[in-house]
Amino acid sequence: MNSSSSSSFSSRRKFLDTGFSIGQKEIIRILILFLVLTASCLFLYKSAYPLQRLSFNNLTSLLTSQSPETIKPNIALRKILENAANENNTVIITTLNQAWAEPKSIFDLFLESFRIGQGTQKLLKHVVVVCLDPKAFERCSKAHSNCYYLETTSTDFSGDKAYNTPDYVNMMWRRIELLIQVLEMGFNFIFTDTDVMWLRDPFPRLYPDGDFQMACDKYFGNPTSFDNWANGGFVYVRSNNRSIEFYKFWYKSRQNYSWLHDQDVFNRIKNDPFISKIGVRIRFFDTVYICGFCEPSKDINLVCTMHGNCCLGLEKKIHDLNLILDDWRKYMSLSKHVQNTTWSAPLRCLEK
Repeated sequence: MNSSSSSSFSSRRKFLDTGFSIGQKEIIRILILFLVLTASCLFLYKSAYPLQRLSFNNLTSLLTSQSPETIKPNIALRKILENAANENNTVIITTLNQAWAEPKSIFDLFLESFRIGQGTQKLLKHVVVVCLDPKAFERCSKAHSNCYYLETTSTDFSGDKAYNTPDYVNMMWRRIELLIQVLEMGFNFIFTDTDVMWLRDPFPRLYPDGDFQMACDKYFGNPTSFDNWANGGFVYVRSNNRSIEFYKFWYKSRQNYSWLHDQDVFNRIKNDPFISKIGVRIRFFDTVYICGFCEPSKDINLVCTMHGNCCLGLEKKIHDLNLILDDWRKYMSLSKHVQNTTWSAPLRCLEK
């Protein structure tokens, strides 16, 4: 090899070595940057969810927002809704926690009302029970066919939540969040609190022209009047753009009234110009048909549902709802028309 060739080879060798060295440095920089970004993601995730373990799928969800954890529950919910929906794509939804799922508690009374109600037995197959904790789901699965476990991480919803406490408020808003998903999936629904006793089929009493129809603590005779005292324990909603926009506005309004639950926020926003702008048609049910302890129906021949509202304390509520079911059994055993209605309840619920 002559001197010129040797010099040329050395130059090329020096160039390649230099390039390799630069390549190594770039790779190291990239690796360091990746580790820093990963550590930052882990830190931010742990700050937001301090009690939740971070799996590979969790990390992927931070980067893509499409992890199996976020997709799977929606698929499961849709399947349950499809199985439960009637011919008009309508489902009956209630929520359940451990305290209300205990034997001889509210859930048992709820199911019993469907069994002894007039024309309500056929409706049980359309009921979807949204369970807020594992114990409630376990109990529901033994007693009913359509049970959905709604996983929650920030709040323990298993105990009896006293009215208007922070946990109660969070539970009500979690419910609104779920109902938005149901509407966006295209399902109409009747939402019913589990302490609503279904004595007759209420579907014939639904207004044909209402997107959002709500029960009342006190009804003043006009189904379109916002003077009626609204109660969110029994609500019928049609899935359309108006109702979806209304629910999203309702949920977003929580930011302005963080200390209030959904029913009180509804009362704050019901006259907002945005409600008129989106054109959602709101109606209120006559308490002759859809009633509760606040204002019991005056005609047992027409009543459809009885809500254990205006009652603080689980034991009091259970006692008085049992009285309602006893009244109903006696009524159903009669062979003649009842002229005057005198309910045995509320009784214990009136005690202070």
